[in-house]
Amino acid sequence: MRPAELLLLLEEFHRGRADLCRRHAASARSLDQYDVNNTYQYVIARETEHVGWVRDAIVGFGGAPPAGEPEVGSFEATRLRAAGASPADDARDLDAFVRTWSSRIEALTDARHRLMLRLILGETAEHARLFRQAAAGQQDLLGRRTGG
Repeated sequence: MRPAELLLLLEEFHRGRADLCRRHAASARSLDQYDVNNTYQYVIARETEHVGWVRDAIVGFGGAPPAGEPEVGSFEATRLRAAGASPADDARDLDAFVRTWSSRIEALTDARHRLMLRLILGETAEHARLFRQAAAGQQDLLGRRTGG
């Protein structure tokens, strides 16, 4: 894969990952259950980090810093998810992202970027699992609380 092709792939991956992060920020605004909302905050923090890694890779290849970085505090839930937040929908979105990108990433010849994107997809699959558990009503998503 030529550097220009890798740059285009990274930019496309960045757009998709940033869009998911924005949707999760919107979903979190409409979720009142404490443990589920905390899970969303955890996922959003990791996703923001992932988007930053990909942005840095794009800039490292000479690309322009992508527009549309997730600014978690600046999105309206009603605009991004008018039908309301659903951890089940968010899990499906993440699963679809992993399916879409898994084979494309494996075709990369650049080992450094392939490893970075694999790591992001692995964490993305874990985030989907957390959202599925939230949709099923589980509350101890990030660990059990101490008594008291």
